[in-house]
Amino acid sequence: MEHTVISASKFNAWFGDNHVVKDVSIGIEKNQVIAVMGPSGCGKTTFLRCINRMHELIPGATAKGSLKLYDDDVYNMNPIYVRYKIGMVFQRPNPFPNLSIYDNVIAGYKLNGLKMAKADLDNIVQKSLTSAALWNEVKDSLHKKGTFLSGGQQQRLCIARAIAMEPEVILFDEPTSALDPISTSSVEQLFHELKTNYTLIIVTHNMQQAARVSDKTAFFYMGELVEFDDTKQMFTNPSDTRTQNYITGRFS
Repeated sequence: MEHTVISASKFNAWFGDNHVVKDVSIGIEKNQVIAVMGPSGCGKTTFLRCINRMHELIPGATAKGSLKLYDDDVYNMNPIYVRYKIGMVFQRPNPFPNLSIYDNVIAGYKLNGLKMAKADLDNIVQKSLTSAALWNEVKDSLHKKGTFLSGGQQQRLCIARAIAMEPEVILFDEPTSALDPISTSSVEQLFHELKTNYTLIIVTHNMQQAARVSDKTAFFYMGELVEFDDTKQMFTNPSDTRTQNYITGRFS
């Protein structure tokens, strides 16, 4: 299907002998916000990290099965290219502490030795910060360190850094868990704007957040993908009792 941007088929992942993602099959459509939820240790973050091949950076980590970006298996692609196309934003804001706001945004270009004219870099910085709803707040401070920003601004800077590489997909690993409610709200609002141009996959422990921001929700339990459906449908009428038990707080 031309609109399926990420697809997994019988996908598995391990840490050593610990089988943490078990036979997951899923198709994620372009320009949607997908929430991935489930109890701690259920495999959701590991699956997220497999999508852009960060899982394999951990010693002893292995993966098997099919995981595709459009028609190309990401495990047959250069991992650096995969991470261009599938950006990632982590739980805690992690701007490079020694770099300015400007240099944080274009860090991916610098790290990979991509030479560009300053006017082009200026354009990328402005466009990326605008897309991350941060430009108006920092346009007069571009050469200050990124760490001088508030936590919510730092997280939006990290989103701008991911956007700068023009990805197809942006992965978010509990992106608001370290933020205050006002910053959380601004990042959630940003999700609605970003899905016009990107596909977003968001691991969250916060069920209210999943309900607010996502089009579809995937529920993981003990390494398995138990259910994947429209978010409204899953929260009002889940098809699996394990999903029902999780949503109603019978286990967490």
